[in-house]
Amino acid sequence: MTASGTPTTAGELRGAGLRVTAARVALLETVRDGDHLDAEAIASGVRTRVGHISLQAVYEALHALTAAGLVRRLEPPGSPARFEGRVGDNHHHLVCRTCGAVADVDCATGHAPCLTASDDRGFSVDEAEVIYWGQCPDCSTARSS
Repeated sequence: MTASGTPTTAGELRGAGLRVTAARVALLETVRDGDHLDAEAIASGVRTRVGHISLQAVYEALHALTAAGLVRRLEPPGSPARFEGRVGDNHHHLVCRTCGAVADVDCATGHAPCLTASDDRGFSVDEAEVIYWGQCPDCSTARSS
């Protein structure tokens, strides 16, 4: 814990039952400091922080962190998997069809409205994943000029 009572990254890893390594700490911090990064960008960020790490080690750590609920994996169709540190809420994403930019967006109305399916077919729904597709402001501007 830090002086403010906030758990450290190492403390969060321990709390999730994961072994604390310099690479895992650097990876989790890279994901949280980034903006929906893919594995290659995460590997680059980790290398900047701690030196060499293989891409395979990054994938293995991402799998462990995702399974532990510390990282969320987003897989927009036609794009590489992206990872984010915003977990534990029911937010959605905007994806640019042109450049692939990804941005978070909260649920449109009220508290997690997407968790009530029109027909749940007997499923116990605990998460909804919505992707809004379009063009980001930069690509919209470039297209109209």
